[in-house]
Amino acid sequence: LLMPRLFGIETEYGIAVEGRGAGDLIEESIALVRSYAGNYAKGWNYRGEDSRRDMRGFVADRLSVNPDDAQFDIPGKSYGSVSEERSDRILGNGARLYNDHGHPEYSTPECLDLKSLVAHDRAGERIVWDCAQARMDDIRRPISIYKNNTDFHGSSYGTHECVLMNRNVPTQDLIRGLMPFLVTRQIFAGAGKVGVEVDRGEPIFQLSQRADFFSVEASVDTLHNRPIVNTRDEPHATPSKYRRLHVIVGDANMSEWATAMKVGTLSLVVQLLETGWMPGFDLKNPVTTLKSISRDQTFKWLCHQTDGYSMSAIEVQRRYLSAAREYLTEINEDTNWVINEWDTILNDLAVDHELVVDRVDWAAKRRLLQQFMASESMTWKDPIMQSLDLAYHDVDPETGLYLGLEQAGEMRRVVSDARVDAAIHNAPAETRAFLRGQFVKKFGAAIKSISWNGVMFEFGGEDMVFDMNPLVEENVRILNCEFAGVSSLAEAVACINHKSENVAN
Repeated sequence: LLMPRLFGIETEYGIAVEGRGAGDLIEESIALVRSYAGNYAKGWNYRGEDSRRDMRGFVADRLSVNPDDAQFDIPGKSYGSVSEERSDRILGNGARLYNDHGHPEYSTPECLDLKSLVAHDRAGERIVWDCAQARMDDIRRPISIYKNNTDFHGSSYGTHECVLMNRNVPTQDLIRGLMPFLVTRQIFAGAGKVGVEVDRGEPIFQLSQRADFFSVEASVDTLHNRPIVNTRDEPHATPSKYRRLHVIVGDANMSEWATAMKVGTLSLVVQLLETGWMPGFDLKNPVTTLKSISRDQTFKWLCHQTDGYSMSAIEVQRRYLSAAREYLTEINEDTNWVINEWDTILNDLAVDHELVVDRVDWAAKRRLLQQFMASESMTWKDPIMQSLDLAYHDVDPETGLYLGLEQAGEMRRVVSDARVDAAIHNAPAETRAFLRGQFVKKFGAAIKSISWNGVMFEFGGEDMVFDMNPLVEENVRILNCEFAGVSSLAEAVACINHKSENVAN
């Protein structure tokens, strides 16, 4: 049987503060995170995390450092300890909000279905914007928050997808099986970008915000020499059974449909690879192909294979879709929705990309900007076009161009505003994130440290650990239901002692 699929999204937001330079953004990001006014706990537990551990069986000597980031650090300026710099806030909805080197980062709680994931991703937008508004009240300076991946000055910040999977898939099969899919997924999941920031040439509009910034096929790095397939091995679950696939090549999506499809198709491909299925071909040069698809103004999106044949990105995606249809149909509601939408989007893209402007970010953005260029007699090389590109990703509902399209009913929704509002305050009821959120809401004062896979807390003068590593199966609902009714820490401890062993088995 195919396992339940936990997934989540980590989003680094762009931040601009009037009158403040790039060297001030770490301080500003810290202050923004600290402006969070809801229920939270502090004290992120980094023990057990090692970003240098590679799923291929070794630990990297070091991680690559991005010189574009380092140039903005102010010599001699201290940002405090690691915990102070990151300013972690573990929220009552099971999410994590913190500073990641000058970017407010929101990591959704673990979700088990796509609507829940989309709702929590959108909740992150509103939470970060609320923090920005609170910070503006303090400093009396305008702040802009962008859910995007580039500052248009050579720096890129990430939107990472995390997917739980079985560890028994051989690593090389995982890399080979994912590569063509991840390279070509941008045709419906790309967020669109004005210009090229690497190998600069004639200004163009491309599909992906991130494609410019990738230079290797596989590695543990995330900040520099970025890989298409990230091989970091931090499972946040029982290590002997599970792997957490950490995907860094995707864009930050404003479109709810694109967010659901980006993660939904990835989830199905992971399920296919868990069954032993492989695509049966390899791309000749994945890094070059990633960039060429993004920049292709003809929309032919050709992919050259190692066997000498070529196919379009649409055809590559259809190979994966065909396998999903054959092996995975009727598994659950999400699976059927993704397969049907996958088929429709590929058919629409094959006919005319104008057919997808209600779902695909790059297409919606391109049409919007083209309309402006036509009315103002401008081209892609005019500086204002990159400003409008940024405005598409502005999370301020009064000024964000995407949000304006959404309010006008021109973009397809996946969840309601009511569901997003609920996600701001409540963790998914069917995953271990619920337990984390309950601890934060009810027993925050007792928490000494917390992480994705556990809580350390004080009870009766002693330190206790609630190990959540095994709690990744659907039967965690049993524990969640009982835990919802506890009103004291003593009841919580009794509940953990009585139930967690049964849930894990």
